[in-house]
Amino acid sequence: MRVVIGVGGNAIAPRGRPNTVADQRAQIRQVCGTLLDVAATDELVITHGNGPQVGMLALQRDPGGSAPLPLDVLGAETQGMIGYLIETELRNEMTRRSRALTKQQRAQAHREGEVIRSGGARRLVTTVLTLAEVSLDDPAFAHPTKFVGPVYTREQAEALAAEHGWAFADDGGHPRRVVPSPRPRRIIQVDSTKQLLAAGHIVICTGGGGIPIARDHKGYYVGVEAVLDKDTSSALFAAELKADVLVLATDADAVMADWGTPRARPIRSATVAELEAMDLAEGSMGPKVRAGCDFVAKHGGRAVIGRLSELEKLIAGTAGTSITR
Repeated sequence: MRVVIGVGGNAIAPRGRPNTVADQRAQIRQVCGTLLDVAATDELVITHGNGPQVGMLALQRDPGGSAPLPLDVLGAETQGMIGYLIETELRNEMTRRSRALTKQQRAQAHREGEVIRSGGARRLVTTVLTLAEVSLDDPAFAHPTKFVGPVYTREQAEALAAEHGWAFADDGGHPRRVVPSPRPRRIIQVDSTKQLLAAGHIVICTGGGGIPIARDHKGYYVGVEAVLDKDTSSALFAAELKADVLVLATDADAVMADWGTPRARPIRSATVAELEAMDLAEGSMGPKVRAGCDFVAKHGGRAVIGRLSELEKLIAGTAGTSITR
């Protein structure tokens, strides 16, 4: 079975906790055992968010000094950083498991040419820098809505808008930069990922929804100032990979019907049509539900939304919200 698991940026850098590299590594370490358990029986692709990490990098840049890095470059930086952390912690977990094997078990695995995935013997892990193509004609470029980076004072926002042409919107009473969030049209590294999966790799890719690129009027690729929705890109990628299951991991137990009211209740299973008929708040599970529905409608696999800590149950269909045709 081919499984794509989308890990949110806040799962790696939880809100209210130090956003240090050491803390992010510790968070990743907690889920690597479960990820390897999945890889024991299934082909595994891991995608991830990057919102907190882009914010962290933006804070390290001085807008009043050197020119700020463009968003496509920041996206590439965070893909490398988070991919590195996930890959090394997966490899470390493999080492721990391998050391727990007896000499007899290791010798038998070597004789049989077997890769003991969940048992801990070495398995290939590869991080792939991933590009996502968008259209420069996407209407999202005329209506920037995605918050990025830190909040500013009114004076700072006005100066940055004048110097760099940035757009700002109110976020909790403070100006914050907003950028376009166009829909990805295709993920460039699909064929490469298929080949890696066929060769037995765990693949880490599509960080932050992919590095946004577009073709200019001459047909050449250029980076664009945009941030892609990681769930939308993960759903598109999963469909192009013909995945059997797409897991959109979050910190909530399930999608809730009548969320925010006394009648709130978890939805354990629903069809695309049933979910599309519901009024799901934009700031809650709405984006994840739309992404899950897109994947199911395009490809016919199963999407599931729920807690990362219940990953194996999500894949088995005994936890979270399962979306089917």
